Amino acid sequence: MQDSSQLINLQNEIRQQYDSLSKRLKQVARYILDNHNSIVFDTVAVIAEKADVPPSTLIRFANNFGFSGFNEMKQIFRENLMEETANYTERLQILRQLEPKQDVQESASDILNVFAHANSQALHQLANQTSLAQLEAAVDILHTANNIFIIGLKRSFSIACYLDYALHHLDTRSFIINGLGGMFDEQLSQVKEGDAIVAISFSPYAKETIEIMNTTAQKGIKQIAITDSQISPLLTFSDASFVIKEAQIHGFRSQSATMTLVQTLAIALAIKKEADQEAQKKHASSA
Repeated sequence: MQDSSQLINLQNEIRQQYDSLSKRLKQVARYILDNHNSIVFDTVAVIAEKADVPPSTLIRFANNFGFSGFNEMKQIFRENLMEETANYTERLQILRQLEPKQDVQESASDILNVFAHANSQALHQLANQTSLAQLEAAVDILHTANNIFIIGLKRSFSIACYLDYALHHLDTRSFIINGLGGMFDEQLSQVKEGDAIVAISFSPYAKETIEIMNTTAQKGIKQIAITDSQISPLLTFSDASFVIKEAQIHGFRSQSATMTLVQTLAIALAIKKEADQEAQKKHASSA
């Protein structure tokens, strides 16, 4: 577990120094914090391209945290991944992935297999990294809210629509803030004390979502944030939050993990409401 502790210490140090880093180094910090498994498999050139910085910036970043070079820093991520993988077959697969990639076939079947595998890993990570405390905090906010307002724009819109659909089937008053007809302000004015906001946004974060989170936070409205980065602006305002790393293949990002999360929240809320109803029945019968 020593390697895991080394990685945790490095991640904590990056977060602590984040505000003091230059613009370029902040880009590297964001990428490293949000893509620790990709760091293991990608070359320095690929990481630099994805982080949108020159390769030399990666070296400067590593030097800033006491490493002689970026590959030395990468070793901590590699050792941590191997340490977390208890199954020897999986470890062998990881080692093979670290070898230079061969030509990739792109038939429909190949694409399906790649996405299915990547989504499986994303779901596994969601289950491992989401705590009971996080889930209970979010469910409590939903349960005690008079009304639940959901905002998820652009690619997050389908997630917002599903959550709204599920909540309506639980006899819960929920509303989507979508700015239809340019009426963001009018929809936002309906949010009152005792309500809750569920905000879903991924990089690049929708400006309207951030503004709504900021405005409702000032009103003391309880907020649940579902996002993709530990330094997402949504986390600044949230009372309960979830950072989700979706599968990303050839520039296409999945929604499987996020959909699984909101489905989990809806079902957990249903169970909590059912328990309350049973408790009320018992109390009424004993009165």
